[in-house]
Amino acid sequence: MVYSTIVRNKVRSTFDQINSGNYQAMIDSLGTPFEYVFHGEHALGGRRVSKDAMTRWWKRTFSVLPGAKFDVREVLVNGGPWNTRVAVRSHVSGPLPDGRRYENTMFQFMTLKWGKVVSVETVEDLQVLERALRAVADAGNEEALAAPING
Repeated sequence: MVYSTIVRNKVRSTFDQINSGNYQAMIDSLGTPFEYVFHGEHALGGRRVSKDAMTRWWKRTFSVLPGAKFDVREVLVNGGPWNTRVAVRSHVSGPLPDGRRYENTMFQFMTLKWGKVVSVETVEDLQVLERALRAVADAGNEEALAAPING
């Protein structure tokens, strides 16, 4: 019970740091090795297994969706420190260049081993995300239509 509370608080704290522009907190939580998969063939999709690729991905994320914030709604934790499963449900939102707002629900499924994240799988409503990326591209940011960052 205490361990689950610690993990929940750490997950929420990491999202709070991302919301303040510090994505390094998330990168620092990654183990060696790790795998981060964001489903879909779009600018934020792909499979990353290196911290360099994660850094490039976060820079792209902040470039195409500046001002996006995560409101963590639920964090479920199961297992012990040697193999912890975490499920996160968040609302992500932010301004788009055309005056509309990006509003989506994000689900993340993570595996932690001894306090380090070794696996992340991210799922969002891809139609909503792709419409937002198109609006960003139409406003002149072609990176919103770039191929996924893999590696």
